[in-house]
Amino acid sequence: MRIRPTGVAGVAAALTCALALAGCGGSDKNPSSNPSAGEKADAAKSELVIWADDKRSAALKPFAEKFGSENGVAVKVQAISKDQQTTFVTASQQGSGPDVMVGAHDWIGNLVQNGAIDPVQLAAEQTSGLNPNALKAVTFNGQTYGVPYAMENLALIRNTDLAPEAPKTIEALVSQAKALKAAKKVTETLCLQVGQNGDAYHLYPLYSSAGGYLFGQGANGDYDPKDLGVGKPESVAAFKKIATLGEKGSGALKRSITPENSIATFTGKKCAFLVSGPWAITDVKKANIKYDISPVPGFDGGQPARPFLGVQSFYVASKGKNKALAQEFVTNYVTTPDLAVALYQAEPRPPALTAAFDQVKGADADLAKFIDAGKDGRPLPAIPEMAAIWDPFGKAEASVVGGADPDKTITAAGKTISAAIK
Repeated sequence: MRIRPTGVAGVAAALTCALALAGCGGSDKNPSSNPSAGEKADAAKSELVIWADDKRSAALKPFAEKFGSENGVAVKVQAISKDQQTTFVTASQQGSGPDVMVGAHDWIGNLVQNGAIDPVQLAAEQTSGLNPNALKAVTFNGQTYGVPYAMENLALIRNTDLAPEAPKTIEALVSQAKALKAAKKVTETLCLQVGQNGDAYHLYPLYSSAGGYLFGQGANGDYDPKDLGVGKPESVAAFKKIATLGEKGSGALKRSITPENSIATFTGKKCAFLVSGPWAITDVKKANIKYDISPVPGFDGGQPARPFLGVQSFYVASKGKNKALAQEFVTNYVTTPDLAVALYQAEPRPPALTAAFDQVKGADADLAKFIDAGKDGRPLPAIPEMAAIWDPFGKAEASVVGGADPDKTITAAGKTISAAIK
């Protein structure tokens, strides 16, 4: 799921926690006495601080301890539970951030713009061992800014007891679901989260299949913020198709299907089809549902449904106190199969390191299926201008799904986004 802005109180709480350093998930205690300036400098030189979310923090600690032992340094792994990107940028600007940050690749444009991260120094043999799409995702302005360790994209997850065959088009899916509803086997056509504010990330495969785009791309694949697709004729045509799936159309897309209930509605066997990512599989397995994974189907006669490709990555903080140590950890430890497999076990997503992927794929058939479902995908834009897309685009989606005029709604959203990025 994508990160969304939260309230001021949430940011403040996360920042307070972050600035306390060891008080946010780390087990290290602050010394009771006040060290001298010289002691502080010595401590800073011999300490590496890593920030990650809760799940990654637990998986990282044994490897961090091993790295610390081998290099004669203390390594603190601290969990930042909320607003990781905002907390990191603010703490970095105040000189109290970590040396290494773990987060999503689409932060990169904002982090570079704020001077928060440095390029990473990967050898040719290291880059050749990474999934090319993952490596592309962490490349910004021609430089590699992170070491990717996991990949994610949306796919169609279906209950095979209810839907043995994967639908080839979204129209075929609607037809199958309609028959299941008529037989009273399900109550919903499709579990694709919309909610009252929409969800650009989950809608994008259908939007792209219908011919819409967010930003144009150059010959090298880089996104061009000057070529905004939202509000252009292609986006209007796409939203007219999306409207046919809305509440006044087939009902496949509904605002009552939200980020909070989309997976639960599927695991509760109220719908046969779920559009989600690897993070949904744990709940699906717990529900003992027989399932399969296939690409999100596009519109009949349309382009392929292209999900966004997301990558989780390790970053070297520009204002970290131990940048050389941070580079060493990120380039030479994160690129080892043992660490990549441990991170996979903490939350199963396809590893970006080919050797780690090969190691775990035999015991997890879902990994290759998610990779296949993302083969036509595009890296989620990491340019700073992407931040202006989420809210207006999502709200336009929710309005059109609810029955608003597609032309007027998406044209207005395009004007709002255009004004924000100028």
